[in-house]
Amino acid sequence: MALSISPITVSIITLFLLFNPTTSQNNENLKSTTQTQIDCEKRWIHIRKLPSIFNLDLLSNCSEYTFLDDLCPFLANHGLGQKTHNRSHSWYRTDPSMLELIFHRRMLEYPCLTEDPQIANAVYLPYYAGFDALRYLYGPEYNSSEEHGVQLFHFLQNDNPSIWNRFSGHDHFLVMARPAWDFCQPLDTDPHLWGTSFLELQQFFNVTALTLEARAWPWQEHAVPFPTSFHPPNLALLDSWIQRVRRSKRFSLALFAGGGGYSSTPNIRRSIRIECDNSSGSSKNGNSFGYEKLCDTIDCSNGVCEHDPIRFMKPMLGASFCLQPPGDTPTRRSTFDAILVGCIPVFFEDLSAKLQYSWHLPENEFESFSVTIPKEDVVFKGLRILDVLQRIPRARVRRMREKVMEMIPRVVYRKHNSSPGLRTKKDAFDLTIDGTLDKIRTRLQELDFVV
Repeated sequence: MALSISPITVSIITLFLLFNPTTSQNNENLKSTTQTQIDCEKRWIHIRKLPSIFNLDLLSNCSEYTFLDDLCPFLANHGLGQKTHNRSHSWYRTDPSMLELIFHRRMLEYPCLTEDPQIANAVYLPYYAGFDALRYLYGPEYNSSEEHGVQLFHFLQNDNPSIWNRFSGHDHFLVMARPAWDFCQPLDTDPHLWGTSFLELQQFFNVTALTLEARAWPWQEHAVPFPTSFHPPNLALLDSWIQRVRRSKRFSLALFAGGGGYSSTPNIRRSIRIECDNSSGSSKNGNSFGYEKLCDTIDCSNGVCEHDPIRFMKPMLGASFCLQPPGDTPTRRSTFDAILVGCIPVFFEDLSAKLQYSWHLPENEFESFSVTIPKEDVVFKGLRILDVLQRIPRARVRRMREKVMEMIPRVVYRKHNSSPGLRTKKDAFDLTIDGTLDKIRTRLQELDFVV
């Protein structure tokens, strides 16, 4: 599809020039003067050179799918999206589906890149799997979803096959900017249901897939944080934001920002809305700590909040606890928005975060920065969420909020080409790379490959 919107065309051309292998090599050469100062032992990554049909060409279809919003505006700033306002330096209208593009851009700055795949400890596939999936999920190839990924595998087998065959693909990894559930339709499903079959293809069983939400059992999947709207370019802006979070007055005990919960069928979102609607003012009993409101809600139905962070960030800054109920799937981008504003997340099942983001939100630290209330106790046993939260001692609430603020750099994807000072703090991308390298190294050792 030919784009008629000039700014978008310019964006894609710019991305093509940036991601062109020659340009990538030039970037690496520029870094060579400082490479000796960086310990890259067991950390070398080779970026596989893929034809543009597997990444940049897919972006030209950004406005093609009628069931989706026009994705073209979110290509700006290498996937960060358009600025929330012209003078903004850190805030963008970021769409989670751009994670593949954001990650690709950041990979070009990784300090331990190598052009020699034979010495690489891992191989990155810059394949925009989520974008390519759109034609099977919403487009004309809906009934051919078992073909998703087959063309890529043929390329990997036929173009310099020694790269793939060296470890049978066990050292390869890619980013998939959708939940894993969108890529796991069984190959023999007839008629076709939701999803593609990429993760069901035996050819890709060895590849590490970094997804926005992973399933509980496949070893090769691992969840990474949803990108938020905050992408600071330097350490001063990150520190300034954290100080603002620390100074923020918490007017509400709890807040829920999201959609759903209006049906008559019992579910956790419905229970939250009913409890919040029935709460008013500050409780005279229990540990209310003088909150102006016990519970607040921000209606984000129909995606109205997705690209407008001001709509939900300001209320979140004024709440002590942010409720994170599962929806269509267990995870939510709102979990990371909450951490970003120092709002203590409240989970209702372990699959929402505890069993997902172990590289960024360590499982053994969950009680120090979050609260878990089983959804079954709320929906079917009448447990009141607000009662649980009011019983938490004030000193513990302060400690939890400090822990949440300490974790902010870990869940932020900083802006590409950021300042050297900011690069000293590991962000969501850095921790993802660390985890991926460890995962691949462990897997190769288990299989007795020489690494």
